Amino acid sequence: MPDISIRMNENQNCGLPARAMGKNNEEKVNLVKKMKKMLVANRGEIALRIIRTAKEVGLDTVAVYEKPDREAYYLRFADEAIMIGDGPRKDYLNIDKIIWAAQKSGADAIHPGYGFLSENPELASACEDAGITFIGPPPQVIRDLGNKVVARDIMKKADIPFIPGTGTLADGEEGIRQAVEFGKERGYPVMFKALAGGGGRGIRKISSEQELRAQLPQARSEARSAFNDERIYIEKCVESPRHIEVQILADVYGKVMHLGTRDCSIQRRHQKLLEIAPADLPPNVLEAIHQTAIRAAHQAGYVNAGTVEFLVDPKTNEFWFMEVNTRLQVEHTVTEILTGIDIIRQQILLAAGGRLEIPEERIHLVGKAVQVRINAEDPKNNFMPEGGKRVEVYQSPGGPEIRLDGIVYQGYKIPTDYDSLLVKLTVRGYSWAHTIQRLRRALKDFLIIGPKTTIPFYLAICNEKDFCSGQFTTSYLDCHPELFDYPDTEREIAKLSKLIAEIHARKINPYAY
Repeated sequence: MPDISIRMNENQNCGLPARAMGKNNEEKVNLVKKMKKMLVANRGEIALRIIRTAKEVGLDTVAVYEKPDREAYYLRFADEAIMIGDGPRKDYLNIDKIIWAAQKSGADAIHPGYGFLSENPELASACEDAGITFIGPPPQVIRDLGNKVVARDIMKKADIPFIPGTGTLADGEEGIRQAVEFGKERGYPVMFKALAGGGGRGIRKISSEQELRAQLPQARSEARSAFNDERIYIEKCVESPRHIEVQILADVYGKVMHLGTRDCSIQRRHQKLLEIAPADLPPNVLEAIHQTAIRAAHQAGYVNAGTVEFLVDPKTNEFWFMEVNTRLQVEHTVTEILTGIDIIRQQILLAAGGRLEIPEERIHLVGKAVQVRINAEDPKNNFMPEGGKRVEVYQSPGGPEIRLDGIVYQGYKIPTDYDSLLVKLTVRGYSWAHTIQRLRRALKDFLIIGPKTTIPFYLAICNEKDFCSGQFTTSYLDCHPELFDYPDTEREIAKLSKLIAEIHARKINPYAY
């Protein structure tokens, strides 16, 4: 058993039901006395999210930041904060600085969050070398599954269905020849994919041999710029599929379980916008996808939390393996609100060498949940970020089954150097129709004055009939350009908010008697 653990009080049980503790309780209590301080190698809302759970299980927390983030909201909640450089972004990607900050602060664990170094096997290896617990999968698992060609080879051994594709394309003219040959054999369209890609980046749809020849050098350049790795491969393009993923948990003793599915089909440029759980598929198809995900995790020797992603033919429900994300997902909140299971809490337990003892009957996916990402972006202008603008007025929704994960507040200045996410809104209802009603109400209850946001765009989606009937694929936005014609009401809201602010400042309210 590794000499790692989390600290917890006598009455804490790491989020497991009391009946799940059983005979191994003493063993776990002994383990939990050895992990004392966690460094969060990330920023923004996910850093805050991790810090909150770390505090619940009794861990001291260390935040890191680049100079542009020196007044960031998440820093207020950590026990300690260390500046790691002038940035922007480069220092969050610097493994040596992350390890230095952990050693300087005495942190004995690192959680990478998502993005940045979260799927970099070298960070996991560096933690291992420094005697620091990495809260995620082992380095070799991250390395194997991060290489899309190696991942496909692993899945072949477990008879996991996957989309036809090539190995890594050779350099120069030989790579072009391989690509052309695949296009002739399988037909167009095909997809260029970066070997080290993730998060929807490094993907290009190719519709002809002429386009293939022209785009191949650009695809390599894009991969090199995004991932410092220009290697690419080709997959047959499945047009207008559904994008379905399975949340998994796995311990070092070989137990793997799933926490249901998420439908992430509504996307722009391969970037997810809305996530819905569970996916609306026939029970036998859902069960087949669940078991395939578990089989994939076993084959890869997976440990900790991860997500197995699939593409599904909406007509036949045939599905194919896509990839494994070896990290926490942005959309993990929809799974948590359905199951009541804190995935980050489980990550900490599993990294400490604890057993996965959540009973299968504990997983009740009651109702439907949806997460939307409220970004400071202008959907009408190709989702252009509103960096540099300030949130003059902020009012958030509340009520039953509404969850907010964010960093925005009145006076918050939208960063120009980082992503434009303000807050993730997650809602749950007892049916899809009820969930949409609750989502619509919650979106209308938001008042964000200053930057343009994605809120009116999501409101337009809530009123669209295909969405309301659950009929959507990855081509949803292409098929519904009218969604971008929503009315612009921000100007009138801004006038009203200014009036309210003046009344408040003068302490004069003509409506209050």
